[in-house]
Amino acid sequence: MHAFLKILTLFAVPSLLLIAATRQPANAADWAQVTENDRAIKISTDQLEAVIPKKSPKQWMTGIEKGSFLDKATGFHEVGDGLMVVDWLMEAGSDAAWSDKVIAPDGNGVGRYTWYENETDPARREYALMAHGSSHRKRMVEGPQLCHRMKPVQPVVTKANDFIAVKTTYKFEYAAPGRKPGSQWTQLIVFPQGKRYFVLMDKIDSVNDSPEMFLRNDTPGCVRHEKGDTFSEMYLSYLSGPNGLRIPASEFFSPFPPDLKFGYRRDTHKEPQNFIRAYHLRNKETGAAGPWLAGLTLDPAVVYEAWCSQRPGGIIVMIEEIHGQSVKAGESFSAAHIVGFFDDIPAMHNVYNRYKGNRAITVDDTGWHLVK
Repeated sequence: MHAFLKILTLFAVPSLLLIAATRQPANAADWAQVTENDRAIKISTDQLEAVIPKKSPKQWMTGIEKGSFLDKATGFHEVGDGLMVVDWLMEAGSDAAWSDKVIAPDGNGVGRYTWYENETDPARREYALMAHGSSHRKRMVEGPQLCHRMKPVQPVVTKANDFIAVKTTYKFEYAAPGRKPGSQWTQLIVFPQGKRYFVLMDKIDSVNDSPEMFLRNDTPGCVRHEKGDTFSEMYLSYLSGPNGLRIPASEFFSPFPPDLKFGYRRDTHKEPQNFIRAYHLRNKETGAAGPWLAGLTLDPAVVYEAWCSQRPGGIIVMIEEIHGQSVKAGESFSAAHIVGFFDDIPAMHNVYNRYKGNRAITVDDTGWHLVK
């Protein structure tokens, strides 16, 4: 047994204290290295590489940095704008009556969401409807959009015998009329030894009440392509029965809004047995098949809404919204995901079945643990 040098308190949920231990065993470097500078943290394990930005990201500030997620077994990378990217804290409802009042304190653009309800420019309105749909109004509770306007952060790295964990926290800076800012977002990412995936938790500690609060993210992430040159098919386990839905790349050659097809809503769909979203990579130059890149949301009941839609400009957006339940100030909610490379769909389900039902992650002196 190695001595533990320092215990760092991470966060708390009702009836559960989540903590992390910083330990530096002699053999940690045998399978993983951590390289950190003032811009980012690079994790290189025996199976993966990934970069977590601190400032000046290549695309977004949250999640895994664009193009950095590498499967060492095959040489394939993620082909979107990063993985597990986080947006606003939101709720159901329209902000049309006061959207012009939700302005970022630094003046860096607006924090409103459904601005297109009052939009008069046809091109801007068309793009907004294509990006967000028109059937389910939603509005921001707190901002900024973290992926886009989050200030520099200083993640905490935990090194252990058989895993590396990185924890990032941030407090929302402004709020919608009648609300206050200050809810805290925590993202905890665990890279286990010997695995081609990482385990991730997004958690919100709310300072506001809401009848239907949710956090929006990309699970696993968007896909950049031209006529399917980077992927051959999508897999959505929660649609079209127990075997899920396999969608050829040709379905994404033309733009369509999120509420037209391939969407999921808790209030219109039966709760599925699992919630897996994946795309089958292929070599852009040769067309050769690669691994699947999948995002597994470990408790299907935590998903409020999810879509897989083609926006103009060659980007498939894989938005997922978690929680979508009543929240009181002082309460928390979270979701746990597994994101990584898999050889086939059965391999995804094997991992899913092993960890199904969990919504949080703990890191302590006994290791990392998924908890319900």
